[in-house]
Amino acid sequence: MSTDHLKTIEQRLLWLSHWMIHHANHIRPKEDGIKIGGHQASSASMVSIMTALYFSVLKPEDRVAVKPHASPVFHAIQYLMGNQTREKMENFRGYGGVQSYPSRTKDIDDVDFSTGSVGLGVAITSFASLVQDYIAAKSWSGDRPLGRMIALVGDAELDEGNVYEALQEGWKNDLRNCWWIIDYNRQSLDGIVREGLFDRVEKIFDAFGWDVVRVKYGALQRAAFEEPGGDRLRQWIDGCSNQDYSALTFMGGAVWRKRLMDDLGDQGDVTALIDRRSDDELADLMENLGGNCTATMAGAFAAIDHDRPTCFLAYTIKGWGTPIAGHKDNHGGLMNKAQMAEWQKHMGVAEGEEWEPFATVQNAEALRAFLDQVPFFKKGRRRYSDDKIPVPSIELGSDRDISTQMAFGKVLDDLSKGDSKLAERIVTTSPDVTGTTNLGPWVNRRKLFARTAMADAFIEHRIPSTAKWEFTPEGQHIELGIAEMNLFLLLGAAGLSHSLFGERLIPVGTVYDPFVCRGLDALNYACYQDARFMIVGTPSGVTLAPEGGAHQSIGTPLIGMSQDGLAAFEPAFADELAVIMEWAFDYLQRDGEGDPDERTWLRDETGGSVYLRLSTNPIEQPVKRADEDFRQGAIDGAYWLRKPGPNCEVVIAYQGVVAPEAVKAAGELAGNRRDVGVLAVTSADRLNAGWTAAQRARSRGNASARSHIEQLLGDLPAHCRLITVIDGHPATLAWLGGVAGHQTIPLGVEHFGQTGSIGDLYRHFGIDATSIIEKVNGLTPGRRV
Repeated sequence: MSTDHLKTIEQRLLWLSHWMIHHANHIRPKEDGIKIGGHQASSASMVSIMTALYFSVLKPEDRVAVKPHASPVFHAIQYLMGNQTREKMENFRGYGGVQSYPSRTKDIDDVDFSTGSVGLGVAITSFASLVQDYIAAKSWSGDRPLGRMIALVGDAELDEGNVYEALQEGWKNDLRNCWWIIDYNRQSLDGIVREGLFDRVEKIFDAFGWDVVRVKYGALQRAAFEEPGGDRLRQWIDGCSNQDYSALTFMGGAVWRKRLMDDLGDQGDVTALIDRRSDDELADLMENLGGNCTATMAGAFAAIDHDRPTCFLAYTIKGWGTPIAGHKDNHGGLMNKAQMAEWQKHMGVAEGEEWEPFATVQNAEALRAFLDQVPFFKKGRRRYSDDKIPVPSIELGSDRDISTQMAFGKVLDDLSKGDSKLAERIVTTSPDVTGTTNLGPWVNRRKLFARTAMADAFIEHRIPSTAKWEFTPEGQHIELGIAEMNLFLLLGAAGLSHSLFGERLIPVGTVYDPFVCRGLDALNYACYQDARFMIVGTPSGVTLAPEGGAHQSIGTPLIGMSQDGLAAFEPAFADELAVIMEWAFDYLQRDGEGDPDERTWLRDETGGSVYLRLSTNPIEQPVKRADEDFRQGAIDGAYWLRKPGPNCEVVIAYQGVVAPEAVKAAGELAGNRRDVGVLAVTSADRLNAGWTAAQRARSRGNASARSHIEQLLGDLPAHCRLITVIDGHPATLAWLGGVAGHQTIPLGVEHFGQTGSIGDLYRHFGIDATSIIEKVNGLTPGRRV
């Protein structure tokens, strides 16, 4: 490995990343007149680390989550390697251009993990390593080398609590092949970080079984320490506060000299050490921290010869190598035009060659030859794919009362008894609610995953228990602690397995529905990456009556509607759930084009993840249904449980577990109101998405575009009233009145619940049959019931 080549690459990346940001802010015309931004200083502090990492140590099987604010350096790397276009670089942070933060779905270059919400990109690498181990332990896995899952971490990201939740979960699961490289520049958005942070960081990582490699001094500093007086210089550097070091860096060599002479002068050897260097050379020495030295970082990486999780604490200067280095305002600051012009001269880049990848390179042919042999890029694009897994027919009839949560458990239990490839590839996970979300039968048959087998002591001692928890490399359930962020990060990592590791998994996670909100940032993050998984929120709503308001979800149906990349369902009956799950297991694997299906105007061929909101309340099941209107309607979002007549006065539209209340109310209304209809909504999300898509199509000239909900409600007379009801926020269904202009009375839960019986709480919130009838009597014309 040539350190000369690394230094050349480092300087090229420093220039290209900063020029891209400067071009976006000071050269490209601005439509909005607002700052574009781009984080020049944060990119500069990472450039040496990323040069050493990408061009000296990474292999094709490694995966990297790039610090969000180092995105310009990442794209400069890809541009240098021919994987990014100048057009998109010139349009940085513009429409269709290079994204602000690395994005798997929006950028064209080889992004392993999207980053942006700080802390999440860090933590997902530990779960990706766990998923890699899970796959490697299976008999069906391909013969691929294990890679390192690497996070490039801003030191301020260590303020994020999810980082420490992930550390603990990694320790529980014997984490390996994971590196976190911390850019310890000691500056954040609002100023300088607290003194002594590195001491705390080291202790935390050590407690969770990580190796910690402190990379504090660059090659120039280490050489200076060997000179006479060098030990005193080192003591001074170690004792200097973060604030002072940053300020002195910004002020430059002459100020460095004065401060060092004031503190260390007249001591013979130390004075001579300082005097032997010009102001510029002294500044280079003092700013040559370990993380700003490519040779030092490359050496630190190369020294790791084991698979233990490793944290590199790399000391850096924020804004290193630029005129804004060290200034406490440089996080959001940018070089102005005058500073950039002067810096361009300093960097030796001629006017007109700003975008040239090999500008300033004396021997471009030799550098190209070096780049052609860099292992990480040698095999080209590193995204894999895997074949779709056939989905067997899922049938689930019941002649007894059953809850949707129980039905979900039965579907998985039935699959666990078979030998389908789908069952082989399902991996379940839950944050300490496995048994109480009906995953128990699946886990008993398919066991829990661990790299090292662990027997169940209760089985060994013949103690009766419904949970037969045996840990084994062949296990298909990953048990998590009570941390919903970890749940969604694991689902996100497992949901990318086909792309990251070339083996498709079907991840299924369960969580108490109100605690979807606790993991919402990580859920959004997983969907943004286009990870594919099924999340089951159960139990839900005030129907979980005895648990009280803290465990009764209200707004989660609206989360399901608003979350991109997630199709949300809330079935009432077991047969609906069976139909939806069969469809969902296929939908998770789709990767087609985005053209909408003109039957529903939904973009189903693109696929996505699925959210099932279920309940523990057993309700009476309908007679066996096999008609296509029911099956397709359950998937599309709604079907007529009771078709309205031509003179329909009232339609009751419900979603989820309140079905019996809607049916009961409709039966009592039927004797006094004409042609009453009952609309069974299984997915307000899909109905709404299809409706808005069809409207867009009509606005663009396709007059025949009609969504599924428009077809269902289109024949209702204008005087018909809609009563909507859900054990959740009423806004979930209130929009139905806008489809064809029918007056709508939305019922649901708007305030925190409390303990009680289901009947008590349904009456309190006005979602029982009596309340439905009360609204019909009081708010619609016609005979009273």
